[in-house]
Amino acid sequence: MAKEVREIVEVAHRKLSVSNRDKVLWPADGYTKGDLIDYYRGVARYLVPHLRDRPLTLERFPNGIDGESFFEKQVPRGAPEWVNTVRVPSHAEHRSHIEYIVCNDEPTLVYCANLAAIVLHAWTSRVQSLDNPDFALFDLDPWEGCTLKTLATVALRLRDALSEIGMSPLVKTSGATGMHVVVPLDPVYDYEPIKQFAEIVSRHVALLLPEQTTLQRMTAARSPKTVYLDYVQVGKGKTIVPPFVVRARPKAPVSMTLAWEEVEEFAASRTQNPTTAFSRWTIKNALRRIEKDGDLWAGRHWRPARLEPALKRARTLWGN
Repeated sequence: MAKEVREIVEVAHRKLSVSNRDKVLWPADGYTKGDLIDYYRGVARYLVPHLRDRPLTLERFPNGIDGESFFEKQVPRGAPEWVNTVRVPSHAEHRSHIEYIVCNDEPTLVYCANLAAIVLHAWTSRVQSLDNPDFALFDLDPWEGCTLKTLATVALRLRDALSEIGMSPLVKTSGATGMHVVVPLDPVYDYEPIKQFAEIVSRHVALLLPEQTTLQRMTAARSPKTVYLDYVQVGKGKTIVPPFVVRARPKAPVSMTLAWEEVEEFAASRTQNPTTAFSRWTIKNALRRIEKDGDLWAGRHWRPARLEPALKRARTLWGN
């Protein structure tokens, strides 16, 4: 058994014990845990605002992406005392509550990366109001044989539907095969009305694009080459992979915020496979892209809306 190598690093005036930086997590690409830590340190100023005050589930890969992995909600034993957490009631028989990590700073992000937590899954609500999400999520999941053109076409039609009822949707790659479209909201609504809103919009888009979309939750019932409009991901405790988080896939791709003009280019692209298009942004080049274009989900781009005016417009334009 290889001897564990540890070093003490200082991050924002916090001292952390980092272990085995040379451990390879992406065997085919040669990327190490040190590469993961360095990437997360580099993008911390962009990523942490998306994680701040949100309960996190860690997806850990102690033996690399080809080895066994596990999800971890409960803060690990021995976590530094300065790591922020939030206690949430649990419905599990063996536990009355879960103490989630809340990543509010770069040291906590490095701590998670040192656990080989490649993927970070965040709630859509924040600790100040865990029952009130601050965005609605539409998860566009390409099914077998779905092309990049079809996926982009569906995303654009969803954009247009949301825009015509007064919303300002944002889009990113999931970092895997799909896209996430979100609508920033004032955090005043419970999960259920937001889920109902997402279902209304999804069903409208499905009516407009019946050949390219599906609402079938059962995978066996989905038509090939379609995009699954997943509005069921709206719910307390359900999570999203935030912008700039790494995925445990070949080439170490990163979930990247997009301009809608880029999605229009995807719709005209000859590239067939969405994965091929989305894997262009990796832990080796994503920071350059972010520094060049900025965070397209922040600042003036993030414009929270209310549901009531949008639903009123939807009834007028789309009927009941």
